[in-house]
Amino acid sequence: MAGDRPVKERVHDFDEVDTGLSMHNAVLEALRCMTCVIPKCVEGCPVNIDIPSFVGAVAANDLEKAAGILREENMLPAICGRVCPQETQCEGSCILGKKEKPVRVGALERFVADWEREKGVVLPETAPPSGRRVAVVGSGPAGLTAAAELAKSGHEVVIFESLHEAGGVLTYGIPSFRLPKEIVREEIRMVQDLGVEIRTNHVVGRSVPVEELLSYDAVFLASGAGLPYFIGIEGESLNGVYSANEFLTRVNLMHADSFPKFDTPVKKGGRVVVVGAGNVAMDAARVAKRMGAEVKLIYRRRKEDFPARLAEVEHASEEGIEFVCCTNPVRIIGSDGRVAAVECIRMEMCDPDESGRPAPEPIEGSEFTIDADVCIIAIGQGPNPLISSLIDGLETGKKGNVVVDNDGRTSIPHVFAAGDITTGAATVISAMGSAKTAADSINRMLSD
Repeated sequence: MAGDRPVKERVHDFDEVDTGLSMHNAVLEALRCMTCVIPKCVEGCPVNIDIPSFVGAVAANDLEKAAGILREENMLPAICGRVCPQETQCEGSCILGKKEKPVRVGALERFVADWEREKGVVLPETAPPSGRRVAVVGSGPAGLTAAAELAKSGHEVVIFESLHEAGGVLTYGIPSFRLPKEIVREEIRMVQDLGVEIRTNHVVGRSVPVEELLSYDAVFLASGAGLPYFIGIEGESLNGVYSANEFLTRVNLMHADSFPKFDTPVKKGGRVVVVGAGNVAMDAARVAKRMGAEVKLIYRRRKEDFPARLAEVEHASEEGIEFVCCTNPVRIIGSDGRVAAVECIRMEMCDPDESGRPAPEPIEGSEFTIDADVCIIAIGQGPNPLISSLIDGLETGKKGNVVVDNDGRTSIPHVFAAGDITTGAATVISAMGSAKTAADSINRMLSD
């Protein structure tokens, strides 16, 4: 893909794959905007950025103005420019996309945010101190977004983060070749510069008593989706089976790829099987590839049904990940307690299911095995169950999600929630959008 580092080079390191736009190309791209009377792109943006004004500022070569427009609604633009699924949101709503390629809003957002970081960030103004205190649980995209919005309103905001480094899924989940960690740290630092305090190594219910948490004027829950799902097949307890969540956390956060220089190990398989085809599955497969493995990714539907972003699928394919489609694992075979192979069955596509995609059904007698040393299960994850189990009276749904209304209110009057803890695993930008809504609700409550 244009703008990407050569495959032979990038598969041996964790440096960023996409090299970004040049100044010249950014202006040319911005000039493609049709400045629609009714800009559908804004409707497609979960955080409500004034995209036409932003793109227009880039086209006029006024990057300072463009950066200000971004920061007004989004304190994490360099992150969003890299990982948001723009193709289904702002770019997917672009009128120009009906006849040709839509304006590359995401690439422009990244370009401007990177330019601003080099030149010096101008933070949005904050209101005078309100005297109100807000506790935020979790420092992922939802927690950081809500904290920034609340700090701008003059409230004293404290984020409680259970891990030793802030960022949530931005830090432990998304590999550096997609989202460099220095970018995450820089944008977190900007949130802190608004006055937000982040306390790492603080676990609610342990180092932070629930009574202390609930003593704040408002509480915002944003602990994400940290509960990995497994298939429920024989052999999932074998040595060498990982959830994608654990595998990526060990590498991205704990530097297991550099063991024993760092303390946390991970099994480096020569033959790795990844089950699933979402963005997390692509991340796990590409990480395993960079650690020297031959990687097969198996999925029960067709390639055109992959839920991952097209760009991630193309990158994985370029890097040598083998896609084994219309295939489902039925058993993980072990030898001396370790993974030796994955037994699979072929699937055929039948009538559409509730998602509108053809439903996969097993083909009798089509079983076969794939040799493997490591099997990574990447079929999704659910809300972190710790918080909801500790707070009495907090209503949860069947899947453990915290139940909220359209304003992010929970069953407890001064407790709000947003992001993956309410929906299960979703996108970074959708978590940010719901966090902004909840932050607005908190502001209204604290102003009464």
